[in-house]
Amino acid sequence: MGEEAGSSLRSIPAVQTVLRAMGEVDDVPGVWRQEAVRDVLESLRKRVRAGSPVPPLEVLVDSARARSRELHRPHLRPVINATGVMIHTNLGRAPLPEAMMGHLAEVSTQYSTLEYRLEDGVRGSRHEHVEGLAAELAGAEAAMVVNNNAAAVLLALSAMAAGKEVVVSRGELVEIGGSFRIPEVMALSGARLVEVGATNKTHLYDYERAIGDETGLLLKVHQSNFRQIGFVDSVERAELCTLGRSRGIPVMEDLGSGVLLSVDLDGYHEPRVQDVVASGIDIVTFSGDKLLGGPQAGIIAGRREWIQRMKKHPLARAVRVDKMTLAVLESVLRWYREGRGAELPLWQMIHMPPENIRQRAERLTVELARRCPGLALDIEPDWSEIGGGSLPGTRIETYVIAISLGESQVTVLERALRQAPTAVIARVNRGKLMVDLRTVFRAQEDLLLETLAGAVHSIDAGKGKEGQS
Repeated sequence: MGEEAGSSLRSIPAVQTVLRAMGEVDDVPGVWRQEAVRDVLESLRKRVRAGSPVPPLEVLVDSARARSRELHRPHLRPVINATGVMIHTNLGRAPLPEAMMGHLAEVSTQYSTLEYRLEDGVRGSRHEHVEGLAAELAGAEAAMVVNNNAAAVLLALSAMAAGKEVVVSRGELVEIGGSFRIPEVMALSGARLVEVGATNKTHLYDYERAIGDETGLLLKVHQSNFRQIGFVDSVERAELCTLGRSRGIPVMEDLGSGVLLSVDLDGYHEPRVQDVVASGIDIVTFSGDKLLGGPQAGIIAGRREWIQRMKKHPLARAVRVDKMTLAVLESVLRWYREGRGAELPLWQMIHMPPENIRQRAERLTVELARRCPGLALDIEPDWSEIGGGSLPGTRIETYVIAISLGESQVTVLERALRQAPTAVIARVNRGKLMVDLRTVFRAQEDLLLETLAGAVHSIDAGKGKEGQS
């Protein structure tokens, strides 16, 4: 380090000096203001060592104030989803109705009947709050809930087939997200995998030949996050159930995304949970936060003897759900029981007519054009996606607001929207920023408009500074 850099380092103000110059910053507590100043000064030291000059105190103060606000904001915070992907895994999957938040607030801020029976004043079970509803809706003898579907599969395999063989079609050895694969989950459960058939075709005789004295379970894995087309064939669940009963072997199906409403979109039909149970399956597992439209959870439904065994398994405690998940899931299941499932936000998005989206897009485009004269705006036909590994390949007609700024500037705009106080997540396609209102709530439209206009103006201001330099 040269003498000049050393002199510059000594001229960097002390932490307390910057803190006194900052004063109060909105409602940011002192701990975050102090950390912000340290972050700013540490970053400055690195730049000075690289040859940069020390800026005036007011510049450091502005940077520290901005950093303190950033540190004070919760890391997990809401965003506006303008991607058109309805079950967006990275953005929290299915949104919940505001109408359910009152009950959630009561349960989470007060004591509750989580494991207490008011009828006789003794300890109860957290399973009781949703078991009856889940079992009734699924048409099953019993049900239980764990923290996600991967946990549901792991628990079911552990309780039903640990130390035994589980027969699965090679075409169903799927990866269920986050690099978790069925063979790995099975190995963790203590069950031994027996693969049958080929990748594209599996026949009933493949299962028949594989069954032996060590067979503990026949497992079917629904293709909920991928499709096979062409020269393919698989065994129907009803056939597999008949085989299982004839050999005294239980049959389980991992549905992945379980659905209670009829779905026939873009030529794709998804089996309902209740129809799967009616086929004679012993155990079915599915997610709560995908097509069900509820909170993250794994739901297990089926024969009472197997559900009881799972409840008593040591793993059940490790994968149990908390009171807040139970509160919301109970509300979601009650909506289905009352015939209101289609009112859940996910299903309202799925069934929103493209023409309605186009009309909303026209209104926002007119206002955005007024706020940002000269901005190249179009409304274009496009496709929304279900997402979340659900209804693979299914697309729903939509309209998007397409903003053209030139490819490099579109990337800058997308980043500016992500870094806004309320982030807007949009798609970049064909050199344009695409805003799909299917996944934007009407109550968010004004904020979306304000954020879009602000981001465009910030880019224009940046161009002005470049021209002056």
